[in-house]
Amino acid sequence: MNNDWEHFGEEIKQTIQDAIDTKDYSRLNQMVSDTVNHAMDCVSAGIKNGGWYRDPKTGQPLYGNTKNAGNRSGSENQRYRPVPVSPRYLKGTSVKIGGTFLAATGAVFGLTSVIFLIITLIGSVITAFDVVSGLIIGIFAVAFISFAVMTYVGVDMVCTVGRFRQYVSVLRDREFCDVKEIASATGRDVRKVLKDVKKMITKGWFCQGHLDEKESCLMVSEQAWNQYTALMEDMKQRKAEEQAAQRKMQEEYDRLSPEVQKIVQAGDEYVRRIKAANDAIPGEVISAKISRMELLVDRIFDRVEQNPDSVNDMRRMMDYYLPTTMKLLEAYEELDAQPVQGENIISSKKEIEDTIDTLNLAFEKLLDSLFQDTAWDVSSDISVLHTMLAQEGLTEDGLKK
Repeated sequence: MNNDWEHFGEEIKQTIQDAIDTKDYSRLNQMVSDTVNHAMDCVSAGIKNGGWYRDPKTGQPLYGNTKNAGNRSGSENQRYRPVPVSPRYLKGTSVKIGGTFLAATGAVFGLTSVIFLIITLIGSVITAFDVVSGLIIGIFAVAFISFAVMTYVGVDMVCTVGRFRQYVSVLRDREFCDVKEIASATGRDVRKVLKDVKKMITKGWFCQGHLDEKESCLMVSEQAWNQYTALMEDMKQRKAEEQAAQRKMQEEYDRLSPEVQKIVQAGDEYVRRIKAANDAIPGEVISAKISRMELLVDRIFDRVEQNPDSVNDMRRMMDYYLPTTMKLLEAYEELDAQPVQGENIISSKKEIEDTIDTLNLAFEKLLDSLFQDTAWDVSSDISVLHTMLAQEGLTEDGLKK
């Protein structure tokens, strides 16, 4: 505030000096009056806005003044240029002053009402109680209650401003903060802090304040709020896409015959068991081989689900290959867990690793064979296309002819 008054004082000083230098005093009184009135308007608007100074004409936040030294005869808008800023908090000065006034006034007049009420009651006891005495007692009683409420409201306003400033001090320069962190730093209950924050956002004390959907994070800048809303929209869109994909997969699964569904379920279980075995075996080399096997088996059963006619090709794999594979993985896991790795254990593990390579090669060939029909269809389409292009003279040979 002192800085602002110094700016306004400098403005008046410069205005007078210009009049002396130019010997033109015709508009001196008007210019000084305009400067003083503008200063008082800004200070008055600042008090009404909780301590933030705003230009009374534009409503924009104003910090001091920006002088146009090259044009002293310019308009008031040229001499005072609002700075475009977006404050995050109100200072709460006017609220605290108002609360203090209410509390003090309520306390003084409430105490006075009590004194007169006691005096009236004593007088009524000494003298005969009549209607007038009852009316006076009622008036003082109502006055005491009113002033007591005023005192309570005033104290609550002052305390709320104090808590608000505590919350701001916890936030410091950050754009968002967890409500639990504010509660922990101020020693207050999380629910009470949340209630306070909601009230302060509604009143506009947090000028750009928002709470997230779970009401667990306070954001005090529009930039943080916009980032949060964009992130939430992206998450909702991804979730919707995932749900749509799951529904489509479920619909396709429901159209399968019971026999195919049973095979697909068994395949998913084998994939899960292979992954669990891989997690239990720490070696990098064997882990890479098992990961390859997990991928191949998963792709094979995905293909069966897409093309149910290939279920007959899965008999040998379901009856022999996969059960044997699981026995080998379980045996490897048991051998690998031994604290002492002797020659027999090492050779057995090497034999299992080589067998896994062989199984992966077999699974690759099986997966490739499941796409044989598709390959034939593609080859047939390409052959037909080449024939049609040749007949139309659109191939290289046809063009030469």
